[in-house]
Amino acid sequence: MAGHDGGMAGHVAPESAVTFKRNRWSRWVGIRTYVVEFQAQPVPKSLYNLTAKIGLYGEEHPEHEVLGMAVFLREADIPERPHWVHAPGSPICCISLDSFLRDWLAREPDNPYVAVFAPLIIETDAELTQRAPVLWQTIQQAPLDADTRETLSEVLEFWFFERFIGKTAQEIWSMLNLVTPIQETKAYQSIFAEGKAEGKAEGKAGTLCRLLSRRFGPPPSWAEHRIAAASEAQLDTWLDGIFDATGVEDLLGAQGERH
Repeated sequence: MAGHDGGMAGHVAPESAVTFKRNRWSRWVGIRTYVVEFQAQPVPKSLYNLTAKIGLYGEEHPEHEVLGMAVFLREADIPERPHWVHAPGSPICCISLDSFLRDWLAREPDNPYVAVFAPLIIETDAELTQRAPVLWQTIQQAPLDADTRETLSEVLEFWFFERFIGKTAQEIWSMLNLVTPIQETKAYQSIFAEGKAEGKAEGKAGTLCRLLSRRFGPPPSWAEHRIAAASEAQLDTWLDGIFDATGVEDLLGAQGERH
């Protein structure tokens, strides 16, 4: 999906990537189109994916000069391959936001739109733990409309869960200096309700697998089989405990156990 007359359009692509295409006109090369992809998670094949998208768009629009731009949260997330991407004259430019966002956070510590990325910017767990309450209050006290404040709060909470996978929900909320019981938070209610709203064990099993992937990475095959074979009551119990679990086995039991 390409923008016209300098416009921009986008769609969500796999691996937590968002791809945009932007057109510019140059008297030297005619229409120059940039395929810009934002990569939120480290994915080794991301540059190959971008290369494929550039090629597909070029096949559809051979009159364009098609170039690529890959934007990563951290410099360490930029894949090494293909090597030609990093050579001078490459049609793909790689950009990392970590140093940019780090400087921005230092300049504008009260900016809620920057504070929300702090778990991705602050390098040490000790410093992030120390600054957690201030980061939360930065969003709560900023002059924002209710919907924006709620969205930024949920994003910040999500990044804390991703950063501190081994901690329980109570530990993370304590880190943020919050006293609200986890069962009363909107994030908990919306996630837990997602499975129950289905009214079927299959829906709850799918929700549980997604939550396990968010917290601990893709579940092993034995865990998927155990979830698929579980009763609805057992799935409810596991959904209740997802925030407190320290790992897949802590929640579902050891691999060899019978349920």
